[in-house]
Amino acid sequence: MSSQVNYSQHESAIVDDGAQIGEGSRVWHFVHVCGGAKIGKDVSLGQNVFVGNKVTIGDHCKIQNNVSVYDNVHLEEGVFCGPSMVFTNVYNPRSLIERKDEYKDTLIKKGATLGANCTIVCGVTVGEFAFVGAGAVINKDVPAYALMVGVPAKQIGWMSEYGEQLDLPLQGNDEVTCRHTGAKFTLDGTQLSKTEA
Repeated sequence: MSSQVNYSQHESAIVDDGAQIGEGSRVWHFVHVCGGAKIGKDVSLGQNVFVGNKVTIGDHCKIQNNVSVYDNVHLEEGVFCGPSMVFTNVYNPRSLIERKDEYKDTLIKKGATLGANCTIVCGVTVGEFAFVGAGAVINKDVPAYALMVGVPAKQIGWMSEYGEQLDLPLQGNDEVTCRHTGAKFTLDGTQLSKTEA
């Protein structure tokens, strides 16, 4: 990789004029970043990643190989996109019908993990530190800390910020401590929140 400005870019990558890429970010082989993209610091864009014009990618995100981040997709800080996972931006695409004015916004919140080969159908919000399993299809909003698997995806549990499953029911009133970090989480009905660091 060769050094360019304040981030590194492989010679095979294409970064269009106007693209904003933060300090310490790494742009690997055969990446294409469009001119309207806004990318934070310490972001890794793996081999063959595409980033559209109307895209924001927060600090410390990792976009693994073969991921296309299309227009109207927004990633907050620390999002992990596994290899070959898929974003969409039109709900009912047709090749013969122009639908660029129908793009739906997709928001992936801080710390969420999107597993390899999963699909995020446009127009949803994936909550903070949610965990989407490999191959899952997300077609509705995902609560913070939820563990989602299957096609279509269903919630099967809760995940800590550390990335391990918490011993909690899907709903009720309960409390648990992450064994790795000591963080405390409280379940209130169907919502999980972190109560102490």
